Amino acid sequence: MSFASGLYGARKKSGLSQEAVAEKLGVSRQTISKWETGETLPDIRQSKGLAMLYHVTLDELVEYDFDERQAQEMIDSVSEKAQAKVDWNKVWSKKYPVLASYQQTVRVGDYAPKLRELLARLRADYGYSETDALLVFKDILARVWQGRA
Repeated sequence: MSFASGLYGARKKSGLSQEAVAEKLGVSRQTISKWETGETLPDIRQSKGLAMLYHVTLDELVEYDFDERQAQEMIDSVSEKAQAKVDWNKVWSKKYPVLASYQQTVRVGDYAPKLRELLARLRADYGYSETDALLVFKDILARVWQGRA
C-alpha cells in the first residue's frame, strides 16, 4: 500500500472526514484528497499535524503500509472450503520454524488435558462454540504474551 492510501486508511480509522481534517490543518478538502490519492504530498509540518489528528506517531503514519481493511480483505477472499484444505501449521512454519519441529520435543500430551479443561470452561462459562472458545483462548494467550493481561 502507498503512503497516500495509508493516509486514507489512517483518516478513516480515526473517524474523521476530509473536511474535518482540512479545517483542523487549515487547508482545503481538495488538498486532503490530493494527499490521499498521491497527487501531492503533505510537508513535514502537515504530516506531523496529520499524525496528531490520527493519534499515531509520525513514523507510524509514514509506515502505514498495512491496515486492518487490507487484512480483512485478504481474510474474506479465502473461502471456508479453501481454508479447510490449507495446512496452516505448514504455512506458518515457513515464518516460525518451531511450528514444524516442536512435536518431536514437546510432550503435547502433558499440556493437552489442561488446555482442554480451559477450553471446556470457556464454553461452559460463556456458551461459546468450540471454535469461538479456541479463538478467545488464542486471543487471551496473545494478550498474556504481549503483557496486556
